[in-house]
Amino acid sequence: MGIWKNTTTHYGLVSILIHWVSAFTVFSLFGVGLYMMSLSYYDPLYQSLPWWHKSIGLTLFATTLFRLLWKIIYPQPAPLPEHNLLTVRLAVSVHHLIYLLLFAIMISGYLISTADGRPVSFFGWFEIPALVSGISGQEDIAGEVHFYLAWALVILASLHGLAAIKHHLIDRDRTLTRMLKPR
Repeated sequence: MGIWKNTTTHYGLVSILIHWVSAFTVFSLFGVGLYMMSLSYYDPLYQSLPWWHKSIGLTLFATTLFRLLWKIIYPQPAPLPEHNLLTVRLAVSVHHLIYLLLFAIMISGYLISTADGRPVSFFGWFEIPALVSGISGQEDIAGEVHFYLAWALVILASLHGLAAIKHHLIDRDRTLTRMLKPR
């Protein structure tokens, strides 16, 4: 397993790849989501972009579930000794909030997509059934929730990234480098 799994001092390649692919996917889905809101019904992308957005969102959901399972099997490295208790607790809280936002966004996206009772296609390979539909205002309410939580996630993830850069440039510790390369 070598560089693939986490150790007590370093993140493994699996955790690193999932982190960066997830971050890229979140920001990409956010940008595409904002762009989709500007499309008119007659725009050629009006049908295809939501299909891609949903399929990639479902992939992110599966990846996030795998990521949590991976964290159970291979716990993340211990906090750096130079980090005080407040820093560690804040970092843990931010990570938990990021996961909570991810799942809330994905659930609200599912509720938008299934409001009319139709299943969600996963790249045309199979469909996720509409388990919850027909609630009065479901699409609109879930859409509002999806929109504002996506903004909250992007802002929080940006602050998370800025904190990592601060640790690297100002504190000169290994916080960022541990997430860039395995031991």
